[in-house]
Amino acid sequence: MTVKAQLLNMVEFVPEKELPIILEVVRHFVPSGIDDTASPDDIIAHKTAMQDYALGETISHNDIDWN
Repeated sequence: MTVKAQLLNMVEFVPEKELPIILEVVRHFVPSGIDDTASPDDIIAHKTAMQDYALGETISHNDIDWN
């Protein structure tokens, strides 16, 4: 399991009252210049995904082995 996957799994066990602290630690490592607008590639990927969904060509969340 990757380090990222381990971190994501461990967050589930952090007490709710401690989550703000974890959030601030993670924010420290996130680059400040991240652009949160959709790129042309993002828009194409979204349209493709929505077409797949409309055609029933998706995989159920429960059918994915997340481990």
